[in-house]
Amino acid sequence: MAIEINGAATQATPRPGQCLRTFLREQGNFGVKKGCDGGDCGACTVHVDGTPVHSCIYPAVRAEGKAVTTIEGLSKDGELHPVQEQFLEGQGFQCGFCTAGMMMTAATFDDEQRANLPRSLKGNLCRCTGYRSIADAVCGHGGDHKHDAGADVSQEKSPAGDATPGQLGDNVPAPAGQAIVTGTARYTLDVPAEQLPGLLHLKLLRSPHAHARIVSIDATAALAVPGVVAVFTHQDAPAQLFSTAQHELYTDDPDDTRVFDDVVRFIGQRVAAVVAESVGAAEAGTRALAVEYEVLDAVFSPHDALLPGAPAIHGEKDGETARISRPQQNVIAEVHTELGSVSDGFANSDFIHEHTYQTQRVQHVAMETHSSIAWLDEEDRLVVRSSTQVPFLVRRTLGRVFDLPEDRIRVVAGRVGGGFGGKQEVLTEDLVALATLKLRRPVQVEFTRTEQFTATTTRHPFTIKLKAGASRDGHLTALQVEVVTNTGAYGNHAPGVMFHGCGESLALYKCANKKVDAQAVYTNTVPAGAFRGYGLSQMIFAIESGMDELAVGIGMDPLEFRLNNMVRPGDDMVSTHPEPEEDVHYGSYGLDQCVALVRDALDRGKERYRAAGLDDLGADWVTGEGAALSMIDTVPPRGHFAHSRVSLEADGRFAVDVGTAEFGNGTTTVHAQLAATALASTASNVAVRQSDTDLVSHDTGAFGSAGTVVAGKATLAAAVELASRLRAVAAVLAGVPENECVLVDGGVVVGGVRTVPLNEIYDAARHQGVQLAAEGNWGGTPRSVAFNVHGFRVAVNTGTGELRILQSVQAADAGVVVNPRQCRGQIEGGIAQALGAVLYEEVKVDDAGRVTTDILRQYHIPSFADVPRSEVYFATTNDSTGPLGAKSMSESPFNPVAPALANAIRNATGIRFGELPIARDKIYLALRDRTLIPN
Repeated sequence: MAIEINGAATQATPRPGQCLRTFLREQGNFGVKKGCDGGDCGACTVHVDGTPVHSCIYPAVRAEGKAVTTIEGLSKDGELHPVQEQFLEGQGFQCGFCTAGMMMTAATFDDEQRANLPRSLKGNLCRCTGYRSIADAVCGHGGDHKHDAGADVSQEKSPAGDATPGQLGDNVPAPAGQAIVTGTARYTLDVPAEQLPGLLHLKLLRSPHAHARIVSIDATAALAVPGVVAVFTHQDAPAQLFSTAQHELYTDDPDDTRVFDDVVRFIGQRVAAVVAESVGAAEAGTRALAVEYEVLDAVFSPHDALLPGAPAIHGEKDGETARISRPQQNVIAEVHTELGSVSDGFANSDFIHEHTYQTQRVQHVAMETHSSIAWLDEEDRLVVRSSTQVPFLVRRTLGRVFDLPEDRIRVVAGRVGGGFGGKQEVLTEDLVALATLKLRRPVQVEFTRTEQFTATTTRHPFTIKLKAGASRDGHLTALQVEVVTNTGAYGNHAPGVMFHGCGESLALYKCANKKVDAQAVYTNTVPAGAFRGYGLSQMIFAIESGMDELAVGIGMDPLEFRLNNMVRPGDDMVSTHPEPEEDVHYGSYGLDQCVALVRDALDRGKERYRAAGLDDLGADWVTGEGAALSMIDTVPPRGHFAHSRVSLEADGRFAVDVGTAEFGNGTTTVHAQLAATALASTASNVAVRQSDTDLVSHDTGAFGSAGTVVAGKATLAAAVELASRLRAVAAVLAGVPENECVLVDGGVVVGGVRTVPLNEIYDAARHQGVQLAAEGNWGGTPRSVAFNVHGFRVAVNTGTGELRILQSVQAADAGVVVNPRQCRGQIEGGIAQALGAVLYEEVKVDDAGRVTTDILRQYHIPSFADVPRSEVYFATTNDSTGPLGAKSMSESPFNPVAPALANAIRNATGIRFGELPIARDKIYLALRDRTLIPN
């Protein structure tokens, strides 16, 4: 009995116990994705006899004799299914990894199900979009975003009204949209088997101990497992220490990691790799390994790790060589500085607020888990295909670790299924490189969702002791923070997260007296790393909560207090250094606009509720409003570089080669629009090739919101140069002065009389010996700042602790917005992710150092029903630093959400919640105990 797949019978027989997902992928249906393998995320949804099922938990054998439809088969006779057309029209995706499963579910909806999307889409998760564009797509609203449900109709504003189609300011659709909705977009592991003959699979044995020395590893039984080819341990690994964190300067992070180490420092650390002909054989091989450990003392709290006599987690390392501040005391990095005199400032304060704020571990939960494939090409180069945000830095790290010249390594990123900073690491690439170099065969590794939770990285937990003072006339008099960050067992990103977190959060406010004492500390827990906002979300939660408490303490409106104290153009932005950073300036300033936009939106929302008679929720409910501000440098410090190439092709189209990865951040669209604007063309006439170290000379990577403001500047520079060359060629061809040549879409108007088509210019350039390809480089300095302001109105049930978000609004200063719909989507996605972090997301670690929230069912990320529709507004600014006036806007929308919500809850209940997440049970218990802060 055969399984019918997309209308064609297959005679392939499922293996015993095989799930339908892996069976379908083996038959080449790569649109069926793996997001969880537990039936939790819906990325693998297919139809079996017309019914949507999660194929990761559906036994393949049960599909025998049935008709299975995958996303590849949803189209009929070359025509898109209506739901595919709607997702394409509405751009209901960002990274797109969840989209196939989302559409397969939605394709079966009737009118009643479309009217109840919170229930109908409960089995499909998205981490990127915030669900608004998905709702618009499912309901067929397309690009019309006026269909907000309920009383809170969004009145978003953007500068796109008079944009030139296909250029700057237009809502250009993502170039990969057609491939995403048809399931043909290729992510990391979407490589047909015939392209990688002899492919092997790698699985890891991980440590059961939080701290131990490996005494011995016996691989005899593992090597006897049928299909096992090799076992690799610390004895096979390079001795070179490195950091999994990736920055332009590798010296920004401590060298404290080996590919395999003889000391393990957290539960889940890799101990050995088994490489086999199949995943099942590799897993069986890991179970057959016999390891003897010498268990060592462990420490799980950063405060305990700082105590005298605490186990020194990296105590054997030389601090200067490894760039660890005090390895014997578990301190990776620290800053101690004072501006002015905080003691004098507090002495002159009329009100002082002191509180200890705590933020938790949060997982990135990119829908595509970490994965890589490595092989040797025909030139014997090591090729690594990886789900990475930083292909060029991965190449550099692999060269450093394995002592290979960079020209012997090529790193390629396909389409990446989400990142959020979690893929600014080397966590899989070194494994497949080691195995391929040793075995000279292609090797693949794919992390499970449990490995993502237990063995990759999280957001850094912060403990922030805040003391702040204000005068009765509404001015800050002193601002002091004592910060301890928990970096876990390894120091990847620890210095940068600590410095960056303490940076713009404190620099946002004018205050003559500031003091910072901060330490990043090792513990025997899962490592922390780069996470959206890079330390700012943690610090801003404390600072912005404190601003509200000061305002309440002196009897002033919280937004008025902020307006009194926030930096303005001409003010120095000073935080942890006596002088402002020389390369950071106000390329444009829209913070005042953002505050006004949020305040006006909240006022309108209150009036809408009152006019609709919805403001009286009953005696058990209290309502409140809250807001928070944030500022972010638009480029990381100490260098961020990009190289781009723009060329005219023989067919009259343009090609842009960039190194920047696409993972839902929209860089592909931005580069196409920037090039099109400079070349007087349209984005549809520009093909972007990216994320391949063979394409251009260098790109630091897509992190720190640099895809637009650094790589975009490089693309713009190259396009401007190419435009000049096109005019020069046309001038020679037509015999007119160059200043009489004007670029238009499809050609060059010469002498104001006739248009020379681009293909003719291409041919003429060949005869003239002119190269119609131009290169652009950008170094990421000077740096500007971007702003975000968020506001909430909430209702809290005083009897049950239930929280309802009545209104959510964010205003952003993104400079000239390159693609308003895309930028709005980035903001909505950041808000949704931040709401999860505020209300329920937490990577929990038990007293033994073990992560207990290790599957999606135990770790609640926002589903469709959890996310309110947010109003999004843009300030009208034009940045002097960014490309054509644009600024960054991918990390920063996350940052002000937590304190804004906490401030709204405080305003409603009188209770200050200083520890995240603010779960419903915490609200209930606090209300029950009525531990109120006096107003």
